[in-house]
Amino acid sequence: MRLSDFDFHLPEALIATRPARPRTSARLLLAEGDGIRDLHVRDLTDLLRPGDLMVLNNTKVIPARLTGTRARGEALAKIEVTLLEPQAKGGWRALAKPLRKLKEGEEIVFSDRLSALVAEKGETDLRLEFSLSGEDFDAALNEAGQMPLPPYIAAKRPADAQDATDYQTVFARHSGAVAAPTASLHFDQDLLEALRAKGVSFTEVTLHVGAGTFLPVKVEDVASHKMHAEWGQVGAGAAQAIRETKRAGGRVIPVGTTALRLIETAARETGEIAPWQGWTDIFIRPGFPFRVSDALMTNFHLPKSTLLMLVSALMGKDRIGKIYDHAIRNGYRFFSYGDSSLLIP
Repeated sequence: MRLSDFDFHLPEALIATRPARPRTSARLLLAEGDGIRDLHVRDLTDLLRPGDLMVLNNTKVIPARLTGTRARGEALAKIEVTLLEPQAKGGWRALAKPLRKLKEGEEIVFSDRLSALVAEKGETDLRLEFSLSGEDFDAALNEAGQMPLPPYIAAKRPADAQDATDYQTVFARHSGAVAAPTASLHFDQDLLEALRAKGVSFTEVTLHVGAGTFLPVKVEDVASHKMHAEWGQVGAGAAQAIRETKRAGGRVIPVGTTALRLIETAARETGEIAPWQGWTDIFIRPGFPFRVSDALMTNFHLPKSTLLMLVSALMGKDRIGKIYDHAIRNGYRFFSYGDSSLLIP
Protein backbone atom coordinates (compact mmCIF):
# COMPACT_ATOMS: atom_id res chain seq x y z
CA MET A 1 0.00 0.00 0.00
CA ARG A 2 1.06 3.55 -0.73
CA LEU A 3 1.15 6.46 1.68
CA SER A 4 -1.13 8.41 -0.63
CA ASP A 5 -3.82 5.77 -0.02
CA PHE A 6 -4.21 7.17 3.50
CA ASP A 7 -4.54 10.84 2.64
CA PHE A 8 -7.65 12.97 3.07
CA HIS A 9 -8.52 16.65 3.29
CA LEU A 10 -9.19 17.91 6.81
CA PRO A 11 -10.53 21.46 7.24
CA GLU A 12 -8.31 23.42 9.63
CA ALA A 13 -11.35 24.45 11.67
CA LEU A 14 -11.94 20.85 12.77
CA ILE A 15 -8.64 20.59 14.68
CA ALA A 16 -9.57 20.88 18.36
CA THR A 17 -7.39 23.08 20.57
CA ARG A 18 -9.41 22.54 23.78
CA PRO A 19 -11.34 19.48 24.95
CA ALA A 20 -15.09 19.24 25.43
CA ARG A 21 -16.35 20.02 28.92
CA PRO A 22 -17.46 17.95 30.67
CA ARG A 23 -15.25 15.24 29.23
CA THR A 24 -18.15 12.89 28.54
CA SER A 25 -19.97 15.50 26.43
CA ALA A 26 -17.57 14.89 23.54
CA ARG A 27 -19.24 13.43 20.49
CA LEU A 28 -18.91 9.71 19.79
CA LEU A 29 -19.23 8.22 16.31
CA LEU A 30 -20.43 4.61 16.56
CA ALA A 31 -19.42 2.51 13.55
CA GLU A 32 -20.89 -0.99 13.79
CA GLY A 33 -21.64 -3.25 10.87
CA ASP A 34 -22.47 -1.01 7.93
CA GLY A 35 -24.08 1.65 10.11
CA ILE A 36 -22.92 4.94 11.58
CA ARG A 37 -24.61 6.67 14.52
CA ASP A 38 -23.87 10.09 15.98
CA LEU A 39 -23.82 9.90 19.78
CA HIS A 40 -21.85 11.20 22.77
CA VAL A 41 -19.24 9.56 25.00
CA ARG A 42 -21.76 9.46 27.85
CA ASP A 43 -23.83 7.06 25.69
CA LEU A 44 -21.25 4.30 26.23
CA THR A 45 -23.45 3.08 29.09
CA ASP A 46 -26.09 2.16 26.49
CA LEU A 47 -23.67 0.77 23.92
CA LEU A 48 -21.53 -1.59 25.98
CA ARG A 49 -22.75 -4.91 27.35
CA PRO A 50 -22.31 -6.73 30.67
CA GLY A 51 -19.21 -8.88 30.26
CA ASP A 52 -17.37 -6.41 28.04
CA LEU A 53 -13.85 -5.50 29.13
CA MET A 54 -12.31 -2.10 28.47
CA VAL A 55 -8.50 -1.96 28.48
CA LEU A 56 -7.14 1.35 29.80
CA ASN A 57 -3.63 2.74 29.40
CA ASN A 58 -2.66 4.11 32.83
CA THR A 59 0.46 5.94 31.71
CA LYS A 60 0.95 9.43 33.14
CA VAL A 61 2.07 12.34 30.96
CA ILE A 62 5.04 14.23 32.34
CA PRO A 63 5.46 18.00 31.84
CA ALA A 64 8.18 17.32 29.29
CA ARG A 65 8.79 20.87 27.99
CA LEU A 66 11.53 22.69 29.90
CA THR A 67 13.26 26.04 29.59
CA GLY A 68 16.75 26.35 31.04
CA THR A 69 20.05 28.18 30.90
CA ARG A 70 23.51 27.07 29.79
CA ALA A 71 26.48 29.08 31.09
CA ARG A 72 29.98 29.48 29.61
CA GLY A 73 31.80 31.83 31.90
CA GLU A 74 29.62 34.93 32.01
CA ALA A 75 27.88 34.12 28.72
CA LEU A 76 24.40 32.65 29.15
CA ALA A 77 22.21 30.95 26.56
CA LYS A 78 18.53 30.11 26.82
CA ILE A 79 17.85 26.46 25.99
CA GLU A 80 14.43 24.94 25.33
CA VAL A 81 14.22 21.18 25.90
CA THR A 82 11.54 18.65 25.03
CA LEU A 83 11.95 15.23 26.64
CA LEU A 84 11.25 12.39 24.22
CA GLU A 85 11.74 9.10 26.06
CA PRO A 86 13.74 7.51 28.89
CA GLN A 87 16.82 5.59 27.80
CA ALA A 88 17.74 2.04 28.82
CA LYS A 89 21.25 3.23 29.78
CA GLY A 90 19.84 6.02 31.93
CA GLY A 91 18.80 9.59 31.33
CA TRP A 92 16.40 10.94 28.75
CA ARG A 93 16.55 11.35 25.01
CA ALA A 94 15.53 14.94 24.26
CA LEU A 95 15.30 17.66 21.67
CA ALA A 96 17.04 20.96 22.39
CA LYS A 97 16.65 24.35 20.80
CA PRO A 98 19.15 25.65 19.78
CA LEU A 99 21.03 22.34 19.73
CA ARG A 100 24.17 23.96 18.26
CA LYS A 101 24.76 25.94 21.47
CA LEU A 102 25.33 22.80 23.52
CA LYS A 103 28.38 20.60 23.98
CA GLU A 104 28.75 17.23 25.67
CA GLY A 105 29.49 17.62 29.38
CA GLU A 106 27.75 20.99 29.71
CA GLU A 107 25.06 21.64 32.28
CA ILE A 108 21.60 23.07 31.66
CA VAL A 109 19.92 24.60 34.71
CA PHE A 110 16.12 24.49 34.69
CA SER A 111 15.35 25.55 38.26
CA ASP A 112 16.89 25.78 41.72
CA ARG A 113 16.20 22.06 42.09
CA LEU A 114 16.63 20.63 38.63
CA SER A 115 19.53 20.56 36.17
CA ALA A 116 20.91 18.14 33.59
CA LEU A 117 24.22 17.25 31.97
CA VAL A 118 24.49 16.78 28.22
CA ALA A 119 25.71 13.16 28.26
CA GLU A 120 25.63 12.63 24.49
CA LYS A 121 24.89 14.88 21.55
CA GLY A 122 23.75 13.71 18.14
CA GLU A 123 22.86 15.52 14.94
CA THR A 124 19.19 15.98 15.84
CA ASP A 125 18.85 15.22 19.55
CA LEU A 126 20.80 14.50 22.73
CA ARG A 127 20.78 12.44 25.91
CA LEU A 128 20.41 14.26 29.22
CA GLU A 129 21.33 12.96 32.66
CA PHE A 130 19.34 14.78 35.33
CA SER A 131 20.50 15.83 38.76
CA LEU A 132 17.56 14.08 40.44
CA SER A 133 15.82 10.73 40.05
CA GLY A 134 12.71 8.94 41.22
CA GLU A 135 10.11 10.92 43.13
CA ASP A 136 12.49 13.88 43.55
CA PHE A 137 12.83 14.14 39.75
CA ASP A 138 9.06 13.88 39.28
CA ALA A 139 8.41 16.65 41.82
CA ALA A 140 11.03 19.00 40.35
CA LEU A 141 9.83 18.33 36.81
CA ASN A 142 6.25 19.10 37.80
CA GLU A 143 7.42 22.47 39.11
CA ALA A 144 9.64 23.42 36.17
CA GLY A 145 8.00 21.78 33.15
CA GLN A 146 4.99 22.36 30.94
CA MET A 147 2.68 19.84 29.30
CA PRO A 148 3.99 18.72 25.88
CA LEU A 149 1.01 19.58 23.71
CA PRO A 150 0.98 17.95 20.26
CA PRO A 151 2.55 20.08 17.52
CA TYR A 152 -0.80 20.77 15.82
CA ILE A 153 -2.07 22.36 19.07
CA ALA A 154 1.22 23.98 20.12
CA ALA A 155 1.32 25.75 16.75
CA LYS A 156 -1.96 27.46 17.59
CA ARG A 157 -1.45 28.32 21.29
CA PRO A 158 1.01 27.75 24.15
CA ALA A 159 0.35 25.25 26.93
CA ASP A 160 -1.21 26.72 30.06
CA ALA A 161 -2.25 25.64 33.54
CA GLN A 162 -5.53 24.12 32.30
CA ASP A 163 -3.62 21.64 30.14
CA ALA A 164 -2.09 20.08 33.25
CA THR A 165 -5.57 18.69 33.95
CA ASP A 166 -7.01 18.47 30.44
CA TYR A 167 -4.08 16.51 28.99
CA GLN A 168 -4.09 13.85 31.73
CA THR A 169 -6.43 10.90 32.17
CA VAL A 170 -8.31 10.47 35.46
CA PHE A 171 -6.64 7.05 35.91
CA ALA A 172 -3.04 8.11 35.14
CA ARG A 173 -0.68 6.30 37.54
CA HIS A 174 2.76 5.59 36.09
CA SER A 175 4.84 8.55 34.89
CA GLY A 176 6.74 8.30 31.64
CA ALA A 177 4.63 9.41 28.68
CA VAL A 178 5.30 12.57 26.69
CA ALA A 179 1.95 12.34 24.91
CA ALA A 180 -1.45 11.39 26.30
CA PRO A 181 -3.47 8.29 25.39
CA THR A 182 -6.07 10.69 24.10
CA ALA A 183 -9.14 8.46 23.74
CA SER A 184 -8.93 7.99 27.51
CA LEU A 185 -9.25 11.74 28.11
CA HIS A 186 -13.02 11.40 27.57
CA PHE A 187 -13.57 9.42 30.79
CA ASP A 188 -14.41 10.83 34.20
CA GLN A 189 -15.06 8.97 37.44
CA ASP A 190 -18.84 9.14 37.06
CA LEU A 191 -18.73 7.44 33.66
CA LEU A 192 -16.35 4.76 34.92
CA GLU A 193 -18.69 4.00 37.82
CA ALA A 194 -21.78 3.99 35.58
CA LEU A 195 -20.12 1.47 33.25
CA ARG A 196 -19.11 -0.74 36.17
CA ALA A 197 -22.70 -0.66 37.40
CA LYS A 198 -23.76 -1.84 33.92
CA GLY A 199 -21.47 -4.86 34.24
CA VAL A 200 -18.59 -3.57 32.13
CA SER A 201 -15.17 -4.45 33.54
CA PHE A 202 -11.87 -2.60 33.31
CA THR A 203 -8.25 -3.63 33.34
CA GLU A 204 -5.15 -1.48 33.06
CA VAL A 205 -1.94 -1.76 31.07
CA THR A 206 0.93 0.71 30.70
CA LEU A 207 2.39 2.05 27.46
CA HIS A 208 4.52 5.17 27.81
CA VAL A 209 3.57 7.11 24.70
CA GLY A 210 6.58 8.74 23.03
CA ALA A 211 6.86 11.83 20.87
CA GLY A 212 7.40 9.50 17.94
CA THR A 213 3.64 9.07 17.83
CA PHE A 214 3.55 12.44 16.03
CA LEU A 215 6.32 11.67 13.52
CA PRO A 216 5.13 11.73 9.90
CA VAL A 217 5.52 8.77 7.59
CA LYS A 218 8.09 9.86 5.01
CA VAL A 219 8.18 6.85 2.67
CA GLU A 220 5.62 6.22 -0.06
CA ASP A 221 5.81 2.44 0.41
CA VAL A 222 4.30 2.16 3.89
CA ALA A 223 5.74 -1.34 4.42
CA SER A 224 9.22 0.19 4.61
CA HIS A 225 8.28 2.63 7.39
CA LYS A 226 10.19 2.10 10.66
CA MET A 227 8.02 2.55 13.75
CA HIS A 228 9.31 4.26 16.88
CA ALA A 229 9.60 2.02 19.94
CA GLU A 230 7.71 2.61 23.17
CA TRP A 231 8.01 0.87 26.54
CA GLY A 232 5.02 -1.03 27.80
CA GLN A 233 3.83 -3.63 30.27
CA VAL A 234 0.91 -6.03 30.41
CA GLY A 235 0.73 -7.43 33.94
CA ALA A 236 -0.43 -10.91 34.89
CA GLY A 237 -3.74 -9.56 36.18
CA ALA A 238 -4.52 -7.75 32.93
CA ALA A 239 -3.58 -10.78 30.83
CA GLN A 240 -5.81 -13.00 32.94
CA ALA A 241 -8.75 -10.58 32.75
CA ILE A 242 -8.45 -10.48 28.95
CA ARG A 243 -8.24 -14.28 28.65
CA GLU A 244 -11.26 -14.78 30.91
CA THR A 245 -13.29 -12.21 28.98
CA LYS A 246 -12.54 -13.93 25.68
CA ARG A 247 -13.44 -17.35 27.06
CA ALA A 248 -16.73 -16.05 28.48
CA GLY A 249 -17.71 -14.50 25.16
CA GLY A 250 -17.25 -10.89 26.20
CA ARG A 251 -15.67 -8.24 24.01
CA VAL A 252 -12.17 -6.88 24.66
CA ILE A 253 -12.24 -3.16 23.84
CA PRO A 254 -8.98 -1.24 24.17
CA VAL A 255 -9.41 2.48 24.83
CA GLY A 256 -7.01 4.11 22.41
CA THR A 257 -4.52 2.86 19.86
CA THR A 258 -1.79 2.70 22.51
CA ALA A 259 -3.67 0.08 24.54
CA LEU A 260 -4.50 -1.84 21.37
CA ARG A 261 -0.90 -1.86 20.13
CA LEU A 262 0.31 -3.11 23.50
CA ILE A 263 -2.12 -6.00 23.96
CA GLU A 264 -1.63 -7.10 20.35
CA THR A 265 2.13 -7.05 20.98
CA ALA A 266 1.66 -9.24 24.04
CA ALA A 267 -0.29 -11.79 21.96
CA ARG A 268 1.98 -11.99 18.92
CA GLU A 269 4.07 -15.02 19.86
CA THR A 270 1.33 -17.54 20.69
CA GLY A 271 -1.85 -15.83 19.52
CA GLU A 272 -3.10 -15.59 23.11
CA ILE A 273 -2.52 -12.74 25.52
CA ALA A 274 0.23 -13.29 28.08
CA PRO A 275 2.09 -11.09 30.57
CA TRP A 276 4.62 -9.00 28.69
CA GLN A 277 7.11 -6.20 29.30
CA GLY A 278 9.51 -4.43 27.00
CA TRP A 279 9.82 -2.14 24.00
CA THR A 280 7.32 -2.49 21.18
CA ASP A 281 7.58 -1.11 17.66
CA ILE A 282 4.59 -3.02 16.30
CA PHE A 283 3.26 -1.55 13.05
CA ILE A 284 -0.42 -2.36 12.52
CA ARG A 285 -1.60 -1.77 8.96
CA PRO A 286 -4.12 -3.44 6.61
CA GLY A 287 -3.60 -7.20 6.59
CA PHE A 288 -2.65 -7.37 10.29
CA PRO A 289 -4.16 -10.40 12.11
CA PHE A 290 -5.80 -9.14 15.31
CA ARG A 291 -5.51 -11.67 18.15
CA VAL A 292 -7.13 -9.87 21.07
CA SER A 293 -9.04 -6.71 20.21
CA ASP A 294 -12.73 -7.00 19.34
CA ALA A 295 -13.37 -3.26 18.99
CA LEU A 296 -11.60 0.04 19.60
CA MET A 297 -12.46 3.39 21.13
CA THR A 298 -10.28 6.02 19.50
CA ASN A 299 -10.15 9.66 18.44
CA PHE A 300 -9.80 10.76 14.80
CA HIS A 301 -6.30 10.64 13.38
CA LEU A 302 -3.97 12.59 11.11
CA PRO A 303 -3.92 12.04 7.35
CA LYS A 304 -1.08 9.73 6.23
CA SER A 305 -0.45 8.60 9.82
CA THR A 306 0.33 5.13 11.14
CA LEU A 307 -2.72 5.45 13.41
CA LEU A 308 -4.99 5.94 10.41
CA MET A 309 -3.40 2.78 8.99
CA LEU A 310 -4.16 0.99 12.26
CA VAL A 311 -7.88 1.79 12.21
CA SER A 312 -7.94 0.88 8.51
CA ALA A 313 -6.53 -2.53 9.47
CA LEU A 314 -9.29 -2.99 12.04
CA MET A 315 -12.26 -1.77 10.01
CA GLY A 316 -11.13 -1.99 6.39
CA LYS A 317 -9.69 0.86 4.36
CA ASP A 318 -12.86 1.64 2.41
CA ARG A 319 -14.97 1.54 5.56
CA ILE A 320 -12.65 3.96 7.36
CA GLY A 321 -12.84 6.29 4.36
CA LYS A 322 -16.61 6.43 4.72
CA ILE A 323 -16.38 6.91 8.50
CA TYR A 324 -13.97 9.82 8.13
CA ASP A 325 -16.04 11.38 5.34
CA HIS A 326 -19.06 11.26 7.66
CA ALA A 327 -17.06 12.74 10.56
CA ILE A 328 -15.82 15.66 8.44
CA ARG A 329 -19.24 16.37 6.90
CA ASN A 330 -20.82 16.39 10.35
CA GLY A 331 -18.26 18.60 12.04
CA TYR A 332 -16.54 16.15 14.38
CA ARG A 333 -13.51 17.64 16.11
CA PHE A 334 -10.20 15.91 15.32
CA PHE A 335 -7.01 14.80 17.07
CA SER A 336 -5.93 14.83 20.71
CA TYR A 337 -8.54 17.17 22.17
CA GLY A 338 -11.19 16.16 19.67
CA ASP A 339 -14.18 13.83 19.58
CA SER A 340 -14.07 10.06 19.67
CA SER A 341 -15.35 6.96 17.94
CA LEU A 342 -16.27 3.41 18.85
CA LEU A 343 -15.20 1.12 16.02
CA ILE A 344 -16.73 -2.36 16.02
CA PRO A 345 -15.65 -4.52 13.05
